[in-house]
Amino acid sequence: MAANGTKTRKRIWVDGCFDMVHFGHANLIRQAKELGDYLIVGVHSDEEITKHKGPPVFNQAERYEMVRAIKWVDEVVEGAPYSTTIETLDEYNCDFGVHGDDISVLADGSDAYKIIKDAGRYREVQRTQGVSTTDVVGRMLLLTKTHHKREDPTAHSPWTGVSQFLATTQKIIQFSSGKQPNPGDKIVYVAGAFDCFHLGHLRFLEKASTFGDYVIVGLHTDCEINRYCGSNYPIMNLHERVLSVLACKYVHEVVIGAPYVVSSEMMDHFKVDMVVHGNSQIFADEKGNDPYEEPKKRGMFVLVNSSSNLTTPDIVERIIEHRQRYIKRNEKKEAKEMANYELLRKGNSVNGHSVE
Repeated sequence: MAANGTKTRKRIWVDGCFDMVHFGHANLIRQAKELGDYLIVGVHSDEEITKHKGPPVFNQAERYEMVRAIKWVDEVVEGAPYSTTIETLDEYNCDFGVHGDDISVLADGSDAYKIIKDAGRYREVQRTQGVSTTDVVGRMLLLTKTHHKREDPTAHSPWTGVSQFLATTQKIIQFSSGKQPNPGDKIVYVAGAFDCFHLGHLRFLEKASTFGDYVIVGLHTDCEINRYCGSNYPIMNLHERVLSVLACKYVHEVVIGAPYVVSSEMMDHFKVDMVVHGNSQIFADEKGNDPYEEPKKRGMFVLVNSSSNLTTPDIVERIIEHRQRYIKRNEKKEAKEMANYELLRKGNSVNGHSVE
């Protein structure tokens, strides 16, 4: 409480690379926001990430913009230091810093959060099992029919060598806004894959949101996406894509496994006022028909330019082009974590962590 009797707003600090921003990052941010009233997210520069972990896939400008669009974020600090200090917390008037329960180490192997831990200004939340940037990059390097599953029998780090993500209704509820459209709200509907949610998706949704008050995103099934994209897409399965889209501040509702054809029944059911599509190609349905025939007939269809031509295949191309560099990065990160994990298994405490 403040001296005048009013409640003091608790300010929280979270920092990270947030490379290939995924629902695991969003869940860290969501949990951190629950610990206070105002959340500041520090995002590391490309130079800092390359020094401590290896080259990022998304550049810093892309990562700054992506993090700003996560609905629990109040403020973003660009170029935040990799090691969190008391000076950083004090500069932004934050009560404490928050990180997941995985190990975060600097280039020299020391704990990135040791300083604020020792000062009692550190809080820990549960890491999201089943996803990591290392894993997503690995899927793109693999890009097979089974890339959603980790079938390698060799030992993996418990933090980045992850198993398949298991969706639960509780997780969807946590990510959902729970908001219903108000009477008179204009309903906007968009549909697609939204695979490996990226800047192109974000800017499209931001543009689509200007056409109404309430945005519904229809997410196609994995089988449907593979039909029109081929090449063993999608990278992320349906449940993973649901959470990634729900974390975006421009989205109010998601239709899980939406029909590919936007039918009269669908438009009437959701009381859709406008259907919006972006830069991506519109593929015909299985019968060779236009999936947007009905909204076009009603005069409720619009094409928009999202101002970003970035696509999921473009991201895959970035990784494939520098394949050896990213393989080396993944191996280096996992080896460092496995070394710490082995110490934990032997009963030693590493950076405040232990294995029960």
